[in-house]
Amino acid sequence: MIAALARLPDLVLGINRRNHDYLFRFNRRDRFALVDDKIATKERLAAHDVPHPPALEVCDAPWRLRELAPRLRAHGAFAMKPACGAGGGGIVVVVGLRDGRFETAGGRTLDWRELAAHAADVLAGVYSMAGREDRVLVEGLVVGDPELARLSYRGVPDLRVVVLRGVPLLAMLRLPTRRSDGRANLHLGGLGVGIDLASGRTTTAISGRREVTMHPDLGVPLAGTVIPGWDQALRTAVRAADAIGLGFVGVDLVLDAAHGPLVLELNARPGLAIQLANRRGMRPLLERVAQAAVPPSPEARIALGRALVAE
Repeated sequence: MIAALARLPDLVLGINRRNHDYLFRFNRRDRFALVDDKIATKERLAAHDVPHPPALEVCDAPWRLRELAPRLRAHGAFAMKPACGAGGGGIVVVVGLRDGRFETAGGRTLDWRELAAHAADVLAGVYSMAGREDRVLVEGLVVGDPELARLSYRGVPDLRVVVLRGVPLLAMLRLPTRRSDGRANLHLGGLGVGIDLASGRTTTAISGRREVTMHPDLGVPLAGTVIPGWDQALRTAVRAADAIGLGFVGVDLVLDAAHGPLVLELNARPGLAIQLANRRGMRPLLERVAQAAVPPSPEARIALGRALVAE
């Protein structure tokens, strides 16, 4: 036990080492602003033909909210989010209209005044990372893949893939719960489920820092599910990292039932809970890739990542 604990610093990546050894080393400062703005990210992904959910509306001023109301009712289903938010804060997912009110993924209903008040908070910067004035982004609602929907409470699950120098190294499935109000973010109460990079099969899972084997609301086992279109999802993640130009990045994707993997956003400061979900420290993997001769093609880099993880 003592010997195992002594090895932990060599295996597990911590915040300080993440910042100094990887963020500052592999990520250009100007790219942080690019991924911190979801609208700018969409423009860059579109320029490189990387699939992502469409932007239905962008609102940049409180006085424009009134004209937004009829358009949102016409859309019926959508995701409203702050352009410069982080960690899922400020996101409202509307799945349809019920008795003239907007029904959220968590089962609540909101009238227009409530939704407009929330949008006004977004514009005021309540959810932005720097606390500055923000823009409201309205995206088309993703219809989740049915195979993964059975593991998800109401909302749509997503995937996080950690990429270094274009090489995917660790991945996890993030699942909404009742506690997370239908959102997949871990710090809001979602589940993190490790994914075997080679096969795309789910492995171990966490709720917070606690290991779990069953979904707390649905009672279904979390291990053993093969992610549909896993190879395509990895290619999309790698292409997104290439398009943005970040060396060390977390790529968040969703599997749409009709369109396959779509890039939700990229994170230049990827969290470290993915190590807990996979029960594997990522530091040795990162060190190998940092020193390796990385091949140019996405397919070869995916093969390299799978080979390193298998070792």
